[in-house]
Amino acid sequence: MNEKNVGELKTNRWLFVLYIGFFAGFIWGAMKIIEHYFKFTNIVVGFLVEPFFKHDFLLTWQGVLVGWGFFTVFSIIAAFIYMVTMWKLQSAWWGIGYGALWWAAIYLLIGPLAGMTYWITDLDLNSILTDLCLFLVWGMFIGYSIAIEYTDTRTRQPIHKT
Repeated sequence: MNEKNVGELKTNRWLFVLYIGFFAGFIWGAMKIIEHYFKFTNIVVGFLVEPFFKHDFLLTWQGVLVGWGFFTVFSIIAAFIYMVTMWKLQSAWWGIGYGALWWAAIYLLIGPLAGMTYWITDLDLNSILTDLCLFLVWGMFIGYSIAIEYTDTRTRQPIHKT
């Protein structure tokens, strides 16, 4: 190891983003399951695969697991997109905006056209607000986690070999 690299800690960007995306999907997918279980929303956790599976299947425990898995994969992809496009942005607001952008894309355009969600006019206010809030904190989790990792140098300590 040469002198130039002694104090430098490098995080593998791709593995870190995979990690963040996985936990974003795992944690916020679990919250999606809870919010559907307590009837805060009519949209099931498997809404992303609604066009490919029968809705009745997505209501079973196996369907919930399939939906949770796909939400996790979606979160990993979204984290990769954030890392490639917005990783230098330092505020939590960028992550919140990123979550709002995904919510708008899914609930206002892609979802209804693909049969994943109902049109916004057919959803009740609880479903709209609950899922919007979930996407806001999901986006903030992804965005802020990535931003902090790549812009916060004060917590990095040099490695000293003795």
